[in-house]
Amino acid sequence: MRVVRAVRFGGPEVLEPGWAPDPEPGAGQVVVAVAVAAVDFVQTQLRRGVTPGPPLPTPPYVPGRSIAGVVVSVGAGVDPGWVGRRVVGHTASGWDGNAESAVAALDALVEVPPGVELTTAAALLDDGSTALGLVEAAGVAAGEWVLVEAAAGGVGTLLVQLVRAAGARVVGAARGRLKLDLVTGLGAEAVVDYGEPGWTDRVRAATGGRGPDLVFDGVGGAIGRAAFEATARGGRFSAHGAASGSATLVDPAEAAERGVRVLGVEQLYGFRSGSLDRVRRLLADPRVRPVIGQAVPLADAAAAHAAMEARTVLGKTLLIVREE
Repeated sequence: MRVVRAVRFGGPEVLEPGWAPDPEPGAGQVVVAVAVAAVDFVQTQLRRGVTPGPPLPTPPYVPGRSIAGVVVSVGAGVDPGWVGRRVVGHTASGWDGNAESAVAALDALVEVPPGVELTTAAALLDDGSTALGLVEAAGVAAGEWVLVEAAAGGVGTLLVQLVRAAGARVVGAARGRLKLDLVTGLGAEAVVDYGEPGWTDRVRAATGGRGPDLVFDGVGGAIGRAAFEATARGGRFSAHGAASGSATLVDPAEAAERGVRVLGVEQLYGFRSGSLDRVRRLLADPRVRPVIGQAVPLADAAAAHAAMEARTVLGKTLLIVREE
């Protein structure tokens, strides 16, 4: 079968097309004929040999853990009736998803409802579960102001939609006119470019001078720190990403003095429980759909990684392995 391998740690050029033996399922597992493999920013970091949390793989390895496709064979203890079903989920190894076939544990899969495209399912699997978990953990309330950083990204575009569905008002922060226009189209009442000086002043102005009641920080670093300082007294600051290279650090004493509740990036580990249930709920909710910014053939994985690292992609990146 066709695969893409990271032959060593490094830039996108270390991703090379190749071949591997077809996999066999173990007990409780199935083999999925992969139609779509999702790519997230963490995969680009791991490819470089840098980890924001997950263990580093040992090159050469086949990247990717999030797949959507059709079950083609089952292992011991799995009902043969699963063969032919469309599914979305994670590979058994935590890697090996950028391939024509992959092994997954049955309990790590969700059946994709009729009428929902596999591209949609793959785009919602991780980003959707994360976004819904963040919204539920932070307790979004109708009428309050919410700042969403990296609002044009995979998680950010879904956060904007979920926050609006909860009746709250969104300030979307991103970099560049194209991304800001996308966020406006998703329902943000105000948008700011955090690549420009004084961007938090514009956030405060949009929120009547008070600052946002809630911040979703997917960037970290200096941008995340500035967003924390703009958070309204008595508000909430929810961190979920470190696209800048480092998570936002908040002194607990400073947060307490301002009455700001901080939900750190460690909250993500708690989202593992119930993640598949959140995916099922999103697949059944027509109000929330992912923005797919690039969907390229498997062999073009290196170009997909390069575009993500250049911050030129809107929404989610997918690798198309085979047509539905």
